[in-house]
Amino acid sequence: MKAWMEEYGRGHKMLREAIEGISEEELRFKPAPDHWSIHQIIIHVTDSEILSTHRMRKVLAENEPLLYSFDQDQWVDELRYDVLDREQHLQLFESLRLSMQPILDHLTEEQAERGGVYPDGLRFTFKQLLEYRVQHIRGHLAQIERVRDAYRATQS
Repeated sequence: MKAWMEEYGRGHKMLREAIEGISEEELRFKPAPDHWSIHQIIIHVTDSEILSTHRMRKVLAENEPLLYSFDQDQWVDELRYDVLDREQHLQLFESLRLSMQPILDHLTEEQAERGGVYPDGLRFTFKQLLEYRVQHIRGHLAQIERVRDAYRATQS
């Protein structure tokens, strides 16, 4: 659990490093019409973090709360991620992660096992939700690298 908490705390730095020095053209490049640009990935990661921070807090504060997901592709389209400010979202992501740090620093084993339930009946503990947040960033860092590879292939 300690390793998950440490990596969770480095998530913002990992995102920043992944896009450091990338041109705006590359940040906006979409490998296919139905694929996300790096810009859109960053906005998505932040929107996902907003909801996930809420879920984790609910699990710690309420008894077996109901948890919700969102339609990520619909959010990309309906919220017009292309016109949103990437830097503001990176700052918001960092703030959300920092806001969880004191909670993580004082988390007990009992709290880590508290859970919440999704409408389909699946139950997740706080520990599982935290692990998923770490895996989520890892997955999107790999996605950013794939988009970068696709962009470089078009430049050759």
